[in-house]
Amino acid sequence: MSAIEIKDLNHYYVKGRNVLNDVNIELDEGEILSILGPSGCGKTTLLRIIAGLEKETSGSILMKDQIISDHFHTVLTENRDVGLVVQERALFPHLTIINNVMFGVSGSKTERHSTAMRLLKLFRVDRYAYNYPNEISSGEQQRVAIARAMAPNPKILLMDEPFGTLDQSLTNQLRVETRKILKDNNITAIIVSHDFDDALSMSDKVIVIEDGTVIQSGSAKDITHISREKSVKFSSIKANT
Repeated sequence: MSAIEIKDLNHYYVKGRNVLNDVNIELDEGEILSILGPSGCGKTTLLRIIAGLEKETSGSILMKDQIISDHFHTVLTENRDVGLVVQERALFPHLTIINNVMFGVSGSKTERHSTAMRLLKLFRVDRYAYNYPNEISSGEQQRVAIARAMAPNPKILLMDEPFGTLDQSLTNQLRVETRKILKDNNITAIIVSHDFDDALSMSDKVIVIEDGTVIQSGSAKDITHISREKSVKFSSIKANT
């Protein structure tokens, strides 16, 4: 049973201009996928469609063989059981770190607190549990944001440029830590990025999108090899988004 399957997905905003063209993706439980591509290629739109923040024009999305969106049926975002991490982190400034992570977690207060503290410890920010977001660094805030998205135990974790605003040394460290936590907890994840290093260091599978169309797919090593053979310029993928 696939954790997520996207079939023949298309999307357009204005007549005659497709943003996504016949996208097909299948991930098993616990796999990590990176979606690479330059600014405006449709990768963030695809993530938003999976999250239910936008509606595809045609095609279907299934999670564990259950349809969550197609021409006839759409499951609301809050019922899709997905976690979302965005580049801006978007922590609640008026809540402490522990309350940020507890937000959206079901159960008793004791259970919610235990879940939040467990994740904060995994990301090594538990000592800041009773601080506010503006009292910790940007890297620590990003750890908290990922912990908060994981806390409700979603079926799929979606991350949109999760390390895009961090310096390189911190990015490298967070990539390693995040991949280990995802793998240790068997969490299926989809990461949108313009940075090929994200795919190399974190992902089991990679797809490259250009002008809304998947032009390459495979493992990170496959993509590296194919890209060199076809002289694909990943410098364009590294453009700012």
